Amino acid sequence: MENLKNIVPVDDFNWDVYEKGETYGEVSRDDLVKTYDESLSTVKDKEVVTGTVTAMNKREVVVNIGYKSDGVVPMSEFRYNPDLKIGDEVEVYIESQEDKKGQLLLSHKKARATRSWDRVNEALEKDEIIKGYIKCRTKGGMIVDVFGIEAFLPGSQIDVKPIRDYDVFVGKTMEFKIVKINQEFKNVVVSHKALIEAELEAQKKDIISKLEKGQVLEGTIKNITSYGVFIDLGGVDGLIHITDLSWGRVSHPEEIVQLDQRINVVILDFDDEKKRIALGLKQLTPHPWDALNPDLKVGDKVKGKVVVMADYGAFIEIAPGVEGLIHVSEMSWTQHLRSAQDFMKVGDEIEAVILTLDRDERKMSLGIKQLKPDPWENIEQRFPVGSKHTATVRNFTNFGVFVEIEEGVDGLIHISDLSWTKKIKHPSEFTQIGAPIDVQVLEIDKENRRLSLGHKQLEENPWDVFETIFTVGSIHEGTVIEMLDKGAVVALPYGVEGFATPKHLVKEDGSQAQVEEKLQFKVIEFNKEAKRIILSHSRIFEDEQKGAKKEAAEKKAAARRVKKEEETITTSSYEKTMLGDIEELAALKDKLSGK
Repeated sequence: MENLKNIVPVDDFNWDVYEKGETYGEVSRDDLVKTYDESLSTVKDKEVVTGTVTAMNKREVVVNIGYKSDGVVPMSEFRYNPDLKIGDEVEVYIESQEDKKGQLLLSHKKARATRSWDRVNEALEKDEIIKGYIKCRTKGGMIVDVFGIEAFLPGSQIDVKPIRDYDVFVGKTMEFKIVKINQEFKNVVVSHKALIEAELEAQKKDIISKLEKGQVLEGTIKNITSYGVFIDLGGVDGLIHITDLSWGRVSHPEEIVQLDQRINVVILDFDDEKKRIALGLKQLTPHPWDALNPDLKVGDKVKGKVVVMADYGAFIEIAPGVEGLIHVSEMSWTQHLRSAQDFMKVGDEIEAVILTLDRDERKMSLGIKQLKPDPWENIEQRFPVGSKHTATVRNFTNFGVFVEIEEGVDGLIHISDLSWTKKIKHPSEFTQIGAPIDVQVLEIDKENRRLSLGHKQLEENPWDVFETIFTVGSIHEGTVIEMLDKGAVVALPYGVEGFATPKHLVKEDGSQAQVEEKLQFKVIEFNKEAKRIILSHSRIFEDEQKGAKKEAAEKKAAARRVKKEEETITTSSYEKTMLGDIEELAALKDKLSGK
């Protein structure tokens, strides 16, 4: 009420004008319009001005540029700036002062484009931090809206760590630095990584200065490769080699760790400049060998899994990080070494016997053949001398055949014990690898785990019979089957072979005997022990010739003997006559003397 008492009516108020709707007083409407127009900013079409955001919604932004009406700008033109708020000053391009509806038409996009090139060059020159809107992906990186210009953001410049999913950045507004401008092609390259590298460099120097071997740090896994894991230690990268991830065998680091996982690591080593840092993960836990059962000893049975295969053997993991080697020679009692893959494969669960155990060297050798009895322990009872068996041919040498009677029991058949009659140059002429062959045990060498075997001993020795047939001087029909430097091999009856030297192959006409030629041969030597028969074709006619000569000589000698005998008889008669006369004279003399 007190306020009402202070109200004083205007003496010269014109009530008639007020009733007509005119309240200008003495100032005319035109004057007021003129004064209003002069109070507003003077603007021109197609120019860039600065305005203030007065209102905004999801679709539009209302901007006051000091003109008689506000302009409206689509919100999509401000996507690069999600922090836009009422009261912010923005640059706009005046499209038209009035459209058909009397509306002021503005464009923020065109305003940015008009001055963008100058702004971009200025930002590069001043090393200025700018904001940009990531519009989409492209080959090798992203497209970023910077001042209305489409700039390229390489994938390597998004962050200091490798980016695995580029799509998560699309639609985001981030801070960038302009790192390169191509004036000719109007190309702009920006980097977000450059913003954080300076800060990281400072952190890196601080971390590196404090590094010590044996130090335990926390880091984040930033990259995984087939050979190891890269760890971000807070601006400094280190590498955990695959062999330092676990005490057990690791095929790929992903079996142990995952990307972005935070783990504790220990510093194993670094170079003088501390640029290469070797890290370890397994070193944070005790070595499995130290935790191995102290009661475990040679001869004990253990179970494990095959983790690695090689031709020479298999590595068995009996506990994580504790492995033993089964050499292929310890997989079977057989001495015919095969590849370890013939006995087992990776992943097999097996039982084995500890053969050697060195805790200091952390080495262990295992065997699986020891789970079966040694076939040589009672060899004399199972394969006594004289016993007959069927074996399998395993290998050849120039001097014989190696066979296996059963797994782990091997023997040698000497080439001379294959056949009684055939002259075998190489065992492959008689049998083949993998073929069965009947044998008889001739001798046991237990120390060297080898049997002396024979094949021909299963049959009667035909040379006992041959001795009565191929007597020295006997003649037999033979066929020349092979010519050698020192003579020829001759096939005789009963499947036996003989040998004739070149001089004994000369025929009566002086020509030489040829292969496949049938001739009569005389036995000039028979050696039962050496199983050798020496033959001669030449000796047959030579002996005949000698016989004829001998007969002629004998006839001459007989004639001479006859003649001599005749002469002897004549002389004897004469001598007898003379002797008689002498005897008669002597008798007469004796008579006379007696008288």
